Amino acid sequence: MTAEPTATREKIVTAADRLFYERGFEATSFADVAELVGISRGNFYYHFKTKDQILDAVIERRIRDRHEMLCGWVDDGQPPRDCIANFIGILLKNNRKIRSFGCPVGTLFSELAKLDHPGETGARGLFDLFRVWLRHRFRDMGCGKEADALALHILARSQGVATLANAYPDEDFLEREVAQMLAWLDAVADQHNNHH
Repeated sequence: MTAEPTATREKIVTAADRLFYERGFEATSFADVAELVGISRGNFYYHFKTKDQILDAVIERRIRDRHEMLCGWVDDGQPPRDCIANFIGILLKNNRKIRSFGCPVGTLFSELAKLDHPGETGARGLFDLFRVWLRHRFRDMGCGKEADALALHILARSQGVATLANAYPDEDFLEREVAQMLAWLDAVADQHNNHH
C-alpha cells in the first residue's frame, strides 16, 4: 500500500473518531465522514466498505493511542501514584470536550450497548485496557489483592464525574472532583506506605 492511501485512511479514521464522539455512532453517516475529510464517496469506499469497518478502525486507534499514553507514563519512570494521578488528570486535560460531549470511551460503549452492536466488545476493550493498567499501578503501590477493586473504583469514579460534568457543564465541579480523587489516591498511597 502506498503512502497516499494510508494517509487518506488515517484521515477517514480521524474524522470518524471525532464525529462518533461529537454526534454519536448511529447519527454519523458515511456522507458526514466523507464530507469532513473532503473526499468522494468512491474514494471512501476504497478504504471502508461498511460503517462497522470504520468503527473497528476507530476503536483500534483509540486503544493504541491510549495504550501508548499509559505506557509512556510508566516508561518515563513515573512512580505508580503519579501514573494514576495522570490518569485522573485526563478529566481536567479534556475538560472542555468532556463538558460538551462526555467521556469518549463511556459514551461510545453506552451507545453500542444500547444498540446491541457487535462493536460493544471492542469498546469494552478500552475499559479493560484502563482497568488492567490501573490494577498494575495499584499493585506496584503495594495494594495487593485490593488492586483490582481500587482500579474499578477509580474507573467508575472518573466515568461518573465525566457523565455529570457533561450534564452540569460547570468547570468548578470537575476541578473539585479531580481534587477529591487525588486526595483519595494520596490516602490509599499513605495507607499502603505505612504497612511496609
